[in-house]
Amino acid sequence: MKKVSFKSALLAAFFIMAYASASAQIYVQIRPPVPVIVMPPQPSPVHVWVNEEWEPSGGSYRYSGGHWAPPPQPGYYHRNGYWVRSGKGQKWVQGRWYKKQPGNNREHKGHYKSKHKGKH
Repeated sequence: MKKVSFKSALLAAFFIMAYASASAQIYVQIRPPVPVIVMPPQPSPVHVWVNEEWEPSGGSYRYSGGHWAPPPQPGYYHRNGYWVRSGKGQKWVQGRWYKKQPGNNREHKGHYKSKHKGKH
């Protein structure tokens, strides 16, 4: 019985640590350099170019962008990720797929800030 309790406690501790590390924010003082990526041909008309992307890696970031990706479902577009500056340094906000809204036929070209608060 003690083995089962120990294994359960160990498994619970693993999940807690994994959750904590997944939700931790990584700030860097200097952005990592962007490697030169040669854009290969588009594999199909539905594929979208996913531009600059960064993944957390050992207290810093590792480049993982520059690839073609199909939308998760028809009618979705990709919004590129972007860097956010704060007093702690800079952190990367991952790009995401968004569903196109009715009446909006234009593609979103990435992150932008509106001059009007609350409007994007």
